[in-house]
Amino acid sequence: MIPSLAPRPRATRRFAAALCVALAAAGLAGCKSTGDATGSINMSALPSDPARLHARVEELGRRYEAKPADAKLAMAYAAGLRAEDRHAQAVAVLQDAVAKNPNDLALIGAFGKALADAGRLKEAAAALERAHTPERPNWSVLSAQGSVADQLGDHERAQRYYDAALKIAPGEPGVMSNLGLSYALSRDLPRAEATLRQASRDARADGRVRQNLALVLALSGKYQEAEEVARRDLSPADAAANIAAIRKTIVENDTWRKIQAVGSGEAGKRRG
Repeated sequence: MIPSLAPRPRATRRFAAALCVALAAAGLAGCKSTGDATGSINMSALPSDPARLHARVEELGRRYEAKPADAKLAMAYAAGLRAEDRHAQAVAVLQDAVAKNPNDLALIGAFGKALADAGRLKEAAAALERAHTPERPNWSVLSAQGSVADQLGDHERAQRYYDAALKIAPGEPGVMSNLGLSYALSRDLPRAEATLRQASRDARADGRVRQNLALVLALSGKYQEAEEVARRDLSPADAAANIAAIRKTIVENDTWRKIQAVGSGEAGKRRG
């Protein structure tokens, strides 16, 4: 097992979740839960400080209890619950809200993402399928569908979802970040790195995108650069701890060292 990463900043938790999925896909020891590993769920509007976040969630809970049929309020409350890793409760809130608002596509999309957080991946896939229509596809839902497909191990299908999302939202860094991690899950580290570098150069890229780049750099053996990228959003201590955890796991496992060697060989062929 890899060392436990303390749930201080949400960026650190996302980094750890992405790490768990990538290591599990490589056949290495991983973490118990993956959650929304490829970052399709954005809750950046919520406070990052745990105490402030909890106070905000409690406030939203009181407002939700007064208006349980309000779809927007249910989504806001559920987002807060998910930020606190209270996934089962978030699913329950959104399930009830969908029953009261069965035609609200945004609400159904939020429900699907909450199901994915809770590890109910097949149910998440079914809900997300209903969250938009072929006539009016939603790039965010497509990206979430890709995230679920990746967690189910169908990386080719996931990449088709991301490609479809990028046709609607060209260059969207969150989708590019998901796509880059999907390539990593497919064991194509050079393509993963190139895609995440492109995503991180976009002015819209957030810390999640950069942490995913740091993850792939570390998985490629570029530990110093990975730590430098991680430090852009994490404290030096947290950045060092994250990269050290990945490095320790990789150097102790022959499987990932072989994957690194394959990745280096493919990169050389492309340069030639």
